[in-house]
Amino acid sequence: MITSSSNARIKRIKQLEADKKERDKAGAFVAEGEKLFFEIVKDAPESILEVFVSESAMETLSDEKKAALERFEPETVKDSVFESAALTKTPQGFLAVVKKPSYRLGDVLKREGRLRLLFLETLQDPGNMGTIFRTAEGAGIDMIILCGNCADVFNPKVVRSTMGSVMRVPFAEAKDPTETLGLLKDAGVTTYATFLKASEEIGDITYDERTAVLIGNEAKGLSEATAMKCDHRIRIPMQGKLESLNAAVAAALVMYKDML
Repeated sequence: MITSSSNARIKRIKQLEADKKERDKAGAFVAEGEKLFFEIVKDAPESILEVFVSESAMETLSDEKKAALERFEPETVKDSVFESAALTKTPQGFLAVVKKPSYRLGDVLKREGRLRLLFLETLQDPGNMGTIFRTAEGAGIDMIILCGNCADVFNPKVVRSTMGSVMRVPFAEAKDPTETLGLLKDAGVTTYATFLKASEEIGDITYDERTAVLIGNEAKGLSEATAMKCDHRIRIPMQGKLESLNAAVAAALVMYKDML
């Protein structure tokens, strides 16, 4: 049992939680919570590198869950030490170090037939990012493209918000929007930019078989330079005095457009 917060493995968990550079260097992230842990066990057990369970949680686990845990050789942690490592106010008693999944945009673009992509430009709020991943799974999105200075997908808040979708929805990072839009065009993907100045309303358009929809930054929206390079510019109609919708809400509306 780990009984001290100065334990090297506990310190390592805190590093991975706090620092994107450490997560990138290790190729791993921290998943917190019993439900999230068992979601990963179900979807990608081979990605689980280390498991830490609080003393009290271990005592109350069912025999079935204890049996499921055995293969990962979980480390029991004194409650007070576990609480010092957990980021939630009321920890569920589970922390896991998980290997990051890896995907390539080119592999997805090689697929034939129907394709649904979501392109995020400089989306920075972790809560929005997590919500978008969950919604993307529900909407059947084939890949999320992250362009510019987006929130880290493996930020602990994002990971918790996805409720496991982070391990099921493919995503790829892209530095240059112009280059990425060129790749999409070459692959026969039609691009739709959500843009406040657009003349087309979302209700009046029909997505092509191979479609990418673009969502921009929470405060500034999609950059005009990127929007003008897209095949279509669309807007979501709004009443009242609103200037824009929450980015996650806007993303949900455009992702679900052809499912309703």
